[in-house]
Amino acid sequence: MPKETNNTRTIQVDYLARVEGEGKLYVEMDGDDVGEVRLEIFEPPRFFEALLRGRDYVEAPDITARICGICPIAYQMSAVHAMEDALGVDIEPGIRELRRLIYCGEWIESHTLHIYMLHAPDFLGYAGAVEMAKDHPEVVKRGLALKKAGNELVSTLGGREVHPINVRVGGFYRLPRPKELRQLAETMRQARELAKETLEWAATLDFPDYERDIEFVSLSHPDEYPFNEGRVVSSQGLDISVHDYDDHFEEQHLEHSTALYSVHKGHGSYFVGPMARYNLNRDRLPDWIQQAAADAGLEKVCKNPYKSILVRAVEVLFACDEALRILDAYEAPDNAAPDIELHAAVGYAATEAPRGLLYHRYELADDGTIADARIVPPTSQNQYAIEDDLRGVVERNIAMGSDELQWRCEQTIRNYDPCISCATHFLNLQINRGESRGE
Repeated sequence: MPKETNNTRTIQVDYLARVEGEGKLYVEMDGDDVGEVRLEIFEPPRFFEALLRGRDYVEAPDITARICGICPIAYQMSAVHAMEDALGVDIEPGIRELRRLIYCGEWIESHTLHIYMLHAPDFLGYAGAVEMAKDHPEVVKRGLALKKAGNELVSTLGGREVHPINVRVGGFYRLPRPKELRQLAETMRQARELAKETLEWAATLDFPDYERDIEFVSLSHPDEYPFNEGRVVSSQGLDISVHDYDDHFEEQHLEHSTALYSVHKGHGSYFVGPMARYNLNRDRLPDWIQQAAADAGLEKVCKNPYKSILVRAVEVLFACDEALRILDAYEAPDNAAPDIELHAAVGYAATEAPRGLLYHRYELADDGTIADARIVPPTSQNQYAIEDDLRGVVERNIAMGSDELQWRCEQTIRNYDPCISCATHFLNLQINRGESRGE
């Protein structure tokens, strides 16, 4: 609720709507000067890294999948790739393709949810998707149909739509039957048409005029648009193996947030997510999808965060098309998963969750017990970027009425599709027992 006294104004939103998790917004203005800007995350920490310590390595995919109900595949994929890196596991090409296929399902699910249910109401002036559906029922129905297609893909490969249970280190517990994949192909052909319509519709929205320069960071693969493999690259020349991630990035703890803030050492804030992937990997998209993006108004490099809804629509279209490519060319692997020999080791992996780069690092003991774990979710990596964007948007629109400016600020946060629950897995806990008591 905006507050105004003499020459000062305060925008404070105690519970942000249409984001995953619990956070609040605080912006302070004195005349034309912008004071404190905070995205306050107050959701309690969830201690997933501590929970993983002492557990068997095979449990990591299922435990980490519980971190997020929207992007569990990303957590499973980062976990299995890190374990396979530690233990020197090679996977069959067919397993690799199935992993890309289930990742397609998650991108379709997550992006469609955000485009239609969380972000579109900002552009069309509705409090939420329910209110929007009264005036635009066909639009909402299209979004629901597209999301259902993503759900079906994840359910077929993962065993269920939310928190899948079929992913394991080295492969899958059960390979899909040919009949199941044939049925999926027809679903994905229909979904691809809906995705085309989604991009064309999203292109008709009005986008606020706002751009800013920031370092974009994502995976990059030489031959394909990245899901779960590649080097970590940036728009400012970073090009490293994921094994070197800790040498270049660090997390910081700020008093007003239970989530950590990540920085690129020596550079500062950076931006992960669909816009970063698109800007750094656009030329890996099929030619016809690059053309569809251009027809929708996207330039080769997009710096307007409000157009992230367009980029997500492009990635939904790609995910549907990529799923069809995999389904049409699929050859079943010989084994669902290989035998694995255990030894003490450290493994690293980063995959592209719908919201951006997701980094995992595990230290294993001789018997495969997890001795240490580190997880850096996309929202932690975007925290500084979100607050920087909020400041820039408020400075540019300082003349706006308070209610309109509050709306714009909330829309600015939702550009990032923040997953607050993913980010709040850390608490810097200090216990002072008192030296005088000799404890």
